[in-house]
Amino acid sequence: MTGHRRVPVLAGALLASLAIAGCAGGASLGPSGPGAAQGAAPPNVAEGPVSGQGAPVPAASAAAADVGTFSSSGDGASGTRGAGGAVAAPDETLIVKTGSLVLDVSDLDAALSRAQAAVAAAGGYVAGSDRSDQGAQRIATVTYRIPAAAWDSTSAAVRAVATKVEKEETNAVEVTGQVIDLGARITNLRATEAALQAIMVKATKIPDVLAVQQQLTDVRGQIEELTAQRQHLQNQAAMGTLTVTFQVSVVAVMTAAKAWDPGTQVDRATAQLIELAQAAASAGIWLAIVGLPVLLAALAVLVPLAWIGRRLHVRYRPGGGPGEPMWGAGSGRPTA
Repeated sequence: MTGHRRVPVLAGALLASLAIAGCAGGASLGPSGPGAAQGAAPPNVAEGPVSGQGAPVPAASAAAADVGTFSSSGDGASGTRGAGGAVAAPDETLIVKTGSLVLDVSDLDAALSRAQAAVAAAGGYVAGSDRSDQGAQRIATVTYRIPAAAWDSTSAAVRAVATKVEKEETNAVEVTGQVIDLGARITNLRATEAALQAIMVKATKIPDVLAVQQQLTDVRGQIEELTAQRQHLQNQAAMGTLTVTFQVSVVAVMTAAKAWDPGTQVDRATAQLIELAQAAASAGIWLAIVGLPVLLAALAVLVPLAWIGRRLHVRYRPGGGPGEPMWGAGSGRPTA
């Protein structure tokens, strides 16, 4: 078999071994995502992973490099990695804490200063804030990041600035298992990356180089994504998030006193009187312009009709027997 045909065959055999090793590793570590299906590099690869300068390193050195420790940038989430690539549990339980408070305060500026001082003393900081002043109603919403070790004491110090706690909510979610799972998947992907780099050294044909390079790009993308997820969980567990809404208490008596104004009441009464006078004046105008002509026209028609009817009633009254004309009352036949 020639040298250029040996590289694809070696690559196929290596990928098959990686798939078998990945299935075995997934059965022992639980779900490991799409990247863990690649498995770990077989121990019988003579060249082992290549170094940063492109030269291969011995397989024994690669296996030794796989035994070590990993940390989370000093946030307390650390663990050990075994010889088989398995990641042990972190030194402490990782819990993501979140909470929210609604506090009534008498002085908004003083309460904000005291709360910020308490958070800063614990090693926390302000992640965001929003403030609005609408007359007597003054509200400020502040998001604090508080170290997990000082969560309880700092939350109590923030609550102490309030005259009344209107609402309080706290949530805690353990993410230790997720961090361990992500670490195991990253370990498997790094082993796959090292094995692909070893294959890249032996590749001589351009199609083989491009195919291996594409797989390397996919594996490295998965490593970066999983690393970012693990780092995010570790940061959330190291620093809890507390959202506090500060609002100034408004006394009901003061609100009622400020709401009533004698001048305003006089203005409203005067406006109502003017509206009534305007309504009466409008009715008079309509009667003078529309009602009077209509009334005069009606009288001009009805008065003559009434006069004619009265004259006919007086001249002709019911008479005696049938066939006799109806004459006026108190007269017999008309005289010559």
